[in-house]
Amino acid sequence: MTVSVAPPSAGTRPRVGLLVVGILLIATNLRAALTSVGPVLDDVRADLGLTATAAGVLTALPLLAFAGFSPLAPLVARRLGLERTIGLALAVLAAGIVLRSVPVTGAIWVGTVALGAAIAGFNVLLPSLVKRDFPDRVAQLSGSYSATQSIVAAVASGVAVPIAGDSPGGWRIALGCWVGLTVVAAAFWLPQLRAHRSFAAASLAGAAHRSPWRSAIGWQVTLFMGLQSLVFYVMVAWLPTIEQSHGVTATTAGWHLFGYLIAAVAANLAAPHLMRRLSDHRLVALLCAALILIGVGGLLLAPGAAVVWLISAGFGAGLSLVLCLSLFSLRAVDHQQAAALSGMAQSIGYLLAASGPVLIGALRDASGGWTLPLTVLCVVIAVMGGFAFQSGRDRVIG
Repeated sequence: MTVSVAPPSAGTRPRVGLLVVGILLIATNLRAALTSVGPVLDDVRADLGLTATAAGVLTALPLLAFAGFSPLAPLVARRLGLERTIGLALAVLAAGIVLRSVPVTGAIWVGTVALGAAIAGFNVLLPSLVKRDFPDRVAQLSGSYSATQSIVAAVASGVAVPIAGDSPGGWRIALGCWVGLTVVAAAFWLPQLRAHRSFAAASLAGAAHRSPWRSAIGWQVTLFMGLQSLVFYVMVAWLPTIEQSHGVTATTAGWHLFGYLIAAVAANLAAPHLMRRLSDHRLVALLCAALILIGVGGLLLAPGAAVVWLISAGFGAGLSLVLCLSLFSLRAVDHQQAAALSGMAQSIGYLLAASGPVLIGALRDASGGWTLPLTVLCVVIAVMGGFAFQSGRDRVIG
């Protein structure tokens, strides 16, 4: 993909080029360490003796880390600066990926928390970096690194099983190999450590606008964000296992997850055009929920046509994410209130998302099959659709 930025001066052009490359390489690390787990989760369970509930907790840990460490990232950046904090996060991510893959008791849990904490830092600080250094190209560069992370995430899910092979411990290689991307990103980020600049966070203390925490609209957007994230991460964590229970091979199930994620990428790109055509965002919200419900309901009722259902669910997931991110601005009166709404929605949203894989795993253990978990997931999607519809109304937080 091509990313153009505002023309720099001759003296800053090399740094700007390295910065753009560094941002895109960091983006390759934002989701691959997460989406590579689902296709080999059965191997992890068998090798470590985990129950389905414990496996659900394992897949939820990065999301809990997102919720817990996101508020800390700006505090660290105030002391170290953006560049150095991102460099520190790269080091923590590399350590977490390696630790998660070594055959040491408990290492998989500690490593998973570490990589989740690192990615939480990227999630919070990369938008700040883009806004600071590319104020006229925020949407363009943000879209580029979002698409990059989604594409690599899809590839990671597709190649996990082939990399793991038939060895009982092959899953360790399939999860650990992604440290290579982190090392490459760190190498390109080194010049930025010498370009240290202080990080000053904008304070919302003086904002006279209503807090989203005390607003019905704020909670509607937040619950829409949280529930659509819950459904997405349940699919990423459990889809390969669900398909394998219906006789699909592990390799095929991994590539089906790849297709689901690619459909989401396509929806990411199509969403802005669709939102312009359907100016009533309530229609876009209903379309999101309908596509996801068709996909999950299809897996429940006719699993033999899984590819069709996954394309539908993936497109709905990608569309709902873009709508959520847009609502942070559309439902706020200014950028300060938008930041407050975004912080609220992402902190609560990741907590909700983290509960999804655990809940589905527990329901699978309790019922011995996937009918009850998928039925409950359909109910969650219907509730999500209600909050999405409310969020789509054309009004702002007072």
